[in-house]
Amino acid sequence: MIPRILKPFPYMCGSRMLSGYKPKSNVKDSYKILELEEGCSLDDIRNSYRNLAKKYHPDSGSSTADPEAFIKVEDAYRVVLSDVANKKKSKENKEEEEEDQFKTKAPQHRHYLSFEGVGFGTPSQREKQYMQFRVDRATEQVLEYRKQKLESQYVATDLMRAKDVRESKKVKITQAVERLVEDLIQESMAKGDFDNLSGKGKPLQKFSDCPHIDPMTHNLNRILIDNGYQPEWILMQKEIRETIERLRKGLVASRSKLGEPMTPYRQKQWNRICEQFMEDIRKLNKRIDSFNLVVPILSRQMVHFSADKEILRAQKTYKALMENKEASDSDTKEEEQENVKRFGWKSSLFKWLNL
Repeated sequence: MIPRILKPFPYMCGSRMLSGYKPKSNVKDSYKILELEEGCSLDDIRNSYRNLAKKYHPDSGSSTADPEAFIKVEDAYRVVLSDVANKKKSKENKEEEEEDQFKTKAPQHRHYLSFEGVGFGTPSQREKQYMQFRVDRATEQVLEYRKQKLESQYVATDLMRAKDVRESKKVKITQAVERLVEDLIQESMAKGDFDNLSGKGKPLQKFSDCPHIDPMTHNLNRILIDNGYQPEWILMQKEIRETIERLRKGLVASRSKLGEPMTPYRQKQWNRICEQFMEDIRKLNKRIDSFNLVVPILSRQMVHFSADKEILRAQKTYKALMENKEASDSDTKEEEQENVKRFGWKSSLFKWLNL
């Protein structure tokens, strides 16, 4: 006998359904079990689950271990994670929909000919107009960058005004001096002071004798240098050379002040002077590193100064000065002795008259 195909139905035992269906846990109850509030972060959820697992896990060995409570905590943890993931996914889908609303619906070939919406006419004409637009935009960006750089140098308007006032005063003084000099020259010419000059009637030597230098370029460079517009690396090189010369002279002068012989107290002073000199040399070497980064010619790069060598050099210079001084003193004594031998009676007479 072939049994009939019966429709499956769930068996009820009391008020419990004996089927594979599991009712969904309430999300709010799950948050309460984890002792959290809705909208918390993933780190808060994980930390709360970890703390409750240590508290209720059967293998934790704690006095509060409870398998049923741990099962509830684990189910609540999964529900909360699923809720957070769904909310995140729905939020991303919403953002994508909003972005799609603002996207243009033009065909692909129209996008290719768009050129950011610049220009009109044929594609080639629009391309030329777009290239010009890009050049203009780049120029504006460069000007804006220069403007911001200048504004950063003069943050306060008062400083800018003060600088303008100083520059205007400087220009006025320069113009006044130039007018005074011109008046003096004209007056001298009227008196005839320039009539008998050796170079009268000959052209002035304005430019360099080198035939390979363009006179106009030479003149422009001379004007820039006279007004202080020198490259940064030239100014840095000049500053480094002046600094090392000043440090060397200061070290020799300090050694000369201490004199001979070197007592323990003077030796301590000399050690302190050498330590300060080493610190100055270290700062100067950092300045040399900055100079080597900006100098355009490799042959113009500079090497570091050695503080120990400079100290030895200062000591040798001091010894040479002392030897020259002793030699000059001995020569002076010899001359005095010779004068006494020659004019001994006259010197004694002068001494007697002075008495």
